[in-house]
Order: sequence, then C-alpha cells, then structure tokens
Amino acid sequence: MTPRPAHSPHGAPAGDSLPASGAADLPLHGWRAFVGSLDRAIGWLTEIPAALLVLADILVMLAGVVARYVFHAPLVWGDELAGILFLWMSMLGAVVALRRGEHMRMTAFVGKASPSTRAFLDVLAIAAALAFLLLIVHPAYEYASEEAFVITPAMEISNVWRAAALPVGVALMLVVSVLRLLRTAPAARVIQAVALVGVVCVGFWLLGPVLAPLGRWNLVIFFAGVVGACVFAGVPIAFSFALATFGFLALTTHTPMVVLVGRMDEGMSHLILLAVPLFVFLGLLIEMTGMARAMVQFLASLLGHVRGGLSYVLIGGMYLVSGISGSKAADMAAIAPVLLPEMKKRGADPGDLVALLSTTGAQTETIPPSIVLITIGSVTGVSISALFTGGLLPGVVLGIALCSVVWWRYRHEDLSGVEKARKGDVWRAFVYALPAVALPFVIRAAVVEGIATATEVSTIGIAYSVVAGLLLYRRFDTRRLLPMLIETAALSGAIIFIIGAATGMAWGLTQSGFAQDFAAAMERVPGGSAGFIVVSIVAFIVLGSVLEGIPAIVLFGPLMFPIARAVGVHEVHYAMIVVLSMGLGLFAPPFGVGYYAACAIGKVDPAKGMRAIWGYLAALIVGLICVAAIPWISIGFLH
Repeated sequence: MTPRPAHSPHGAPAGDSLPASGAADLPLHGWRAFVGSLDRAIGWLTEIPAALLVLADILVMLAGVVARYVFHAPLVWGDELAGILFLWMSMLGAVVALRRGEHMRMTAFVGKASPSTRAFLDVLAIAAALAFLLLIVHPAYEYASEEAFVITPAMEISNVWRAAALPVGVALMLVVSVLRLLRTAPAARVIQAVALVGVVCVGFWLLGPVLAPLGRWNLVIFFAGVVGACVFAGVPIAFSFALATFGFLALTTHTPMVVLVGRMDEGMSHLILLAVPLFVFLGLLIEMTGMARAMVQFLASLLGHVRGGLSYVLIGGMYLVSGISGSKAADMAAIAPVLLPEMKKRGADPGDLVALLSTTGAQTETIPPSIVLITIGSVTGVSISALFTGGLLPGVVLGIALCSVVWWRYRHEDLSGVEKARKGDVWRAFVYALPAVALPFVIRAAVVEGIATATEVSTIGIAYSVVAGLLLYRRFDTRRLLPMLIETAALSGAIIFIIGAATGMAWGLTQSGFAQDFAAAMERVPGGSAGFIVVSIVAFIVLGSVLEGIPAIVLFGPLMFPIARAVGVHEVHYAMIVVLSMGLGLFAPPFGVGYYAACAIGKVDPAKGMRAIWGYLAALIVGLICVAAIPWISIGFLH
C-alpha cells in the first residue's frame, strides 16, 4: 500500500500539467500539455459520475429501508437498481483508482530497489495492467452483447444496461493506462517496459503447445509463478490475478474468455458488497462531522491522567471508530491526527506510537461492520448478522492483550505535568460525545431488530451522521462532500475489482481440480480440528501479508470454510480466526502493507517502529491463541 499522491482540486496529480506557453516552440512540451489536458478530461468524465453513483446508491438503499419499515411498501425494484448502479460505480471507481495509482499493490520489494530499478518497476506495473486490459476488452464487449438478450426480473429492462459497465470500464482503464505511461516516464523506459511485457506474453503464447500437456504443473506455473512474479514486481494485485487466470485459461484450456468476464462479473455483483462503499463513505463522514474527534476527546478526558492513558485511548478509540467505518485506513486516519500530536508532546516515542497504531488496526479487524467480514459472508454464505455479533468480543480480547503491553511499557511514565480532568469536564465531554458513541449501537440495533439488512444499515448510519453533523456538532463542510464521494468510489472500485479478479482466479482453480485436491489435503492434516486451526492460522498470516484480506478470502474462503465445517469448527469461530490471522499478517512488518499505511498516516519513518512493534505483535498472537482455543469468545452470544 503506497501513500497517495497529492492531487489538485480537479483530481489530477499535482505537477502533471505543464504551462501552455512555449508549446509551439517546444513540441515535446506541447505534446505533454495535450496528454495532461486529456488526462484531466478523463478525470472529470469518471470522477464526477462515480461520485454521483455513490450518492445515488445511498439514496436508493435508504429509500428502500424507509419504504419497507415506515410505509410497509417494499420497493421491489430497489435492489435491482442498486445493483446496476453499483457495478457502474465499481468500474468507474476502478478507473479513478488506476488513474490515481491507488490500486492495491505490494511494494515491500519494490521499495528496497535502487531508484532507477524502482522507477522501471513502476512503469512495468502499468504496462502489465495495460496488457491484461488489451486482452480482455473484446471478451468484455462480447459478454455485454450477450447480456442484451437477458431481461431483468423487476425493472424488465435489458441487462445490457448493467453489463455494459464492464467493457466501458475496461476501455477507460485502457486509455488511462496509456496516458499514465505517457505522463509518468521517459519514452525509453516506457518502450523497455512495454517490450518486456510484450516479449513475455508472446513467449507464453508460443509455449502454449508445450504447456497444455503439463496438467497440474500449470497451476504452479501460472498461480504461483506468474502471480508471485507480478505481485513482488509491484503489479497491482487485481491485475496480477487477472493476468495469471487469463493465461491459464487461454493457453491450457478451451474455455472462452467470455466465461472469465462472466465470473468476474459474478464476483463483483454480490449485492452484499454494496456495503463496502457505503461504510467507506460513512467512515469519511464521521471524521468530517467531528464525531470521531468527540469520541476520542471523551476517552482522553477519562484516561489522560493515567500512565499510558492516551495509549489506552488509542486502543479504545480504534475499537469504537472501527465499529463505524469498516475501513482500517479510515479508522487510523480518524484517530491519529487527534491523539498522536498530544502523545508526542508527553514524550512518547514516535516509533512506539506507530507500532501501537498499526497493531490496533489488526486488533479491530473483526469489529463490525468489518469489510472483510462482509466479504466472508458474500463468498461463503455465513450469516452477516452472526459474523457481526461474533466479532465484538475477539476484538476486546486482543485489546486487553495490547493494554497489558502498554501497562508494562508505561508503568514508569512521568505524569507530573499532567492534570486530571475535573468530573464536570469529563461529564461535559461524555454528553458531547454521546451521539457519536451511540452510532455503533444504532447500527447494530438496526440489523438485530430487522429494520435493515447488513447492506442497508450503513445508509441509516449515514443519515444519522448527517443529522448529527448538521444539528449537534455543527460541522458539515459541503465542499468536502464531492472529494469524499470520489475517494469512496476510488477505494471501493479498487477493492471490488480485486474481488472480481480473485473470483475469476478461484473459478479457474476450481475447474482445474485444485479445490478438491486442496480440500482433501487439509482434511488429512493430523490433529483433527486443532491441527486444522493451527495450519489455518499460519497460512492466513502469510496470505494476509502478501495478498491482504479481501483477495485472500475470495480465493480461499470457499475452499476452507466447508473443510472447517467438516472437521467440526463453527463457521463463525473459524471466521474470527481467519480474519485475525490475516490482520496479523497485514499489519506486521516487513511485508505487511498495513504497517506502512499506519506509518504514512502517523507521519513516522517505518524504520522507527520496527523494534517497538514486536512486543505488541506478541500480545496479538497470545490473544489470537485465546480466541482460537476458546470458541465461546466468538460464538457465545449467538444463541
């Protein structure tokens, strides 16, 4: 996960455009100015519609809740319309994310390369994405054409209105990729990267007759070799998956590529995934309205005079905010600017702060409405409500483990200059924060009482936050709404596109027979359910550090959860083990990209946190072992 570049008010990366003066005398500058203008035009054509689609989906889902619960007249076409808008938003959001360079990629090895090698790998990543887009654009058009004959059940319109999002999105990403190559690198480097990708693609095509008879070895070549090489070279994860799957199916099977597009569409079209952009927007909204700040200030007034008190506030604040936003990056961005400056004033080590910030990200991975939990529900069929209920207590257990390390490290902290807040000040801070603190409970109650589904409940949270921001906190900057909606579309598009690519890859693995062989091997793990859990913990820590949670879940969730049921592990208990294990991998250096995101948000050099983080990680491992060994922690409140 790389830090986001600065953007101009129009969404274009700062410094991309060149002055028009002198363009006639300097053709190169004139060409670059033209490319910059075209890029900004693409930005407007994608960012504004993507933002409006996010807003439209919010309104449609909220209207469905009001119509069903208040007027007892469900909108039969609501989910269908929301699904159409969602696919368009996802594809346009993926375009915006690609234009901004925000598709998820692993940069652990790229970051350690020399500047020249790193620059070449960055260009190579764009060229690899361009290769897949060129290969898939015609099958995407064919798929949309075939969907023209399908009539939707509720609105009774041609399904091409929905499916056309795929070829349009792919075509726009293709254009954006070309423009990025022209904007970001010298011509010689672009030619080298494109030539290398072209040679590799042609080489695989020429080897097609040799690859076809290799059988299961092709799984190693494509899903280990190609995926591994692409991921470690910094190619965005979604395109790494997609390239490997396309190559496997095209060169070793007779599967039409239209089928791959169909599987990607299937993965991106689960309505439960609509909760992703809605909760991302909700997380941005609570930061903008001051609700996150109010919660943290209340906790600080309560514990600020205790040794390590602000560290306890950081742990508790992340727990509360995580229950609202569902996005770890949004959680950390809401908490860090409020707490970290004050903690530094009190003499806290910046490395220790960023280490704690990172590990609280792993601790709160199961707090509803976690996007990873929503993804598990969408690909495995496990009840979202059960996952939301089961995720609360494991987060508390890991929080207690982190608090024990904080107590030990800060037991000699000098607080002679810190005054204890008066009871009146604490009470006023509590009253001020009460509407914000109540929001997680409002969200949970709406699901439990059947007022809204797990997908719809975020719209209730959004409406609640808007009212609280306007009437109670008097902080509602309408100028920030458009950037927030664009940010939501970009992050959601990157996530959903990964899910689509991973769904296609999982389908390819299943068709090859790998799924059956993998399931059989896991069932033979010695030690029964305990042995299966131990292997799963190790496997998902590794997967979490390399793939992040969502692609790992989409790939392996459908394979592992049936095995868990077969060996007697409760599916909600297993979900908590999986999510916490991946959280450990995601936020643990040197490979965990979440750790570097925490460093970027906290504005701390990653090297400073390396030593401090190991004690916190050890505490998380102890907490994970407790959750794994005591199923009641995860499922005790389900009945």
